Amino acid sequence: MLGTFSLTKTQAQQLMLACLGLLKKPPKKATKLDLLSNIRQIHNLQLDTISVVARAHLHILWSRLGDFDPTWLEELHAEGQLFEYFSHGVSLMPIEDYPLSRALMIKKFMGWGNIRDWGEKNQQVLTNILEHIHANGEVRSADFERKQSRGKWWDWKIEKIALEHLYYRGDLMISRREKFQRVYDLRERVLPTWYDSQAPSYEEAVKALAGNAVKALGVANATWAANYFYLKKAEAAIALEQLVTERLVFAVDVEGLKGSPFYVHSDNLNLLDQAIEGVLRPIHTSILSPFDPLISDRGRATDLFDFDYRIECYTPSPKRIYGYFVLPILRKGKMVGRLDAKAWRKENRLQVIRIYLEPGVRLGASLVKDLASTLKTYAAWQGLQSVEIDWAQPDQLRNVLQGELSR
Repeated sequence: MLGTFSLTKTQAQQLMLACLGLLKKPPKKATKLDLLSNIRQIHNLQLDTISVVARAHLHILWSRLGDFDPTWLEELHAEGQLFEYFSHGVSLMPIEDYPLSRALMIKKFMGWGNIRDWGEKNQQVLTNILEHIHANGEVRSADFERKQSRGKWWDWKIEKIALEHLYYRGDLMISRREKFQRVYDLRERVLPTWYDSQAPSYEEAVKALAGNAVKALGVANATWAANYFYLKKAEAAIALEQLVTERLVFAVDVEGLKGSPFYVHSDNLNLLDQAIEGVLRPIHTSILSPFDPLISDRGRATDLFDFDYRIECYTPSPKRIYGYFVLPILRKGKMVGRLDAKAWRKENRLQVIRIYLEPGVRLGASLVKDLASTLKTYAAWQGLQSVEIDWAQPDQLRNVLQGELSR
């Protein structure tokens, strides 16, 4: 590949959708291996506690794979195919990436500064917790009796803080989750064949992660690559320059976008050619998790997809614009709307509290059909039998969409 290739903004969008697995509908019913392959493709499957609808990690997979058995994810974790650690937030990642994460945690404490500081001042508590787990096996925070309030800071018991410190430090790993509660165990029991001598240097790990970010995203500049794994931008920029020298990534221009240079991974050169030739045609319609890697970097979503998106569950109710847990709507490569939804599981219904079309999106029969079909499959995947639309913008969307849903 000689010279610098130039992409239009639309071609860059299509390349990213293809690499993140959102270009087309899943061609067949998902298998357990498909789940693993998808996580390897995006590298980090973000976890989050909010369960107003589906939990983030399950939702992200559904957007790419359709219906699947969620127990497969638990099995993959238990089999040692996945591990949980801090990446773009706390995430499930392919075990092949563990050496990179371990290199980072050896170099520096990866968690919150107040947890780091607390641990440094409470070494005996950390020692006691490690000795307890060594003697008694894996534990949950709930296994420790709350003896006193921690105070204003999260109201965590001291054992929970100690477990988190040891987890971020790498002495403990998450062996599995029980009802979404972490189960902690010693690293040597979760990964008995691991030795820290197997970890690359910090610099090599940063370089590999920067390359993985470019590969996962399809096209990325230093800022986007750094944000994908929460790397330092300056370090990611240096790593990408090295990868260019090694011909593992290639510089490209993206018309109309600031932040050059942009990069494409050598493994995606065939997809780059297809994007330039105009054969990457997005046909997928899906509802996205707020933590989906396509839009989890809010600045990137704004720059590349012209989609100004914020999650508002942490915003005081009077200041919310769209709703508590607003989900982006992707259709044929464009962000066409957003909806605030809630799953009423005992009533077997999905409540669409509000649904909005983005400015300039035309309300047509094809759009309504795609939205209704996607809402039905989204609800059915969660075991919900009906979808009810409370409010819509534009006004006529509610009636035509509810009518299509009732067919």
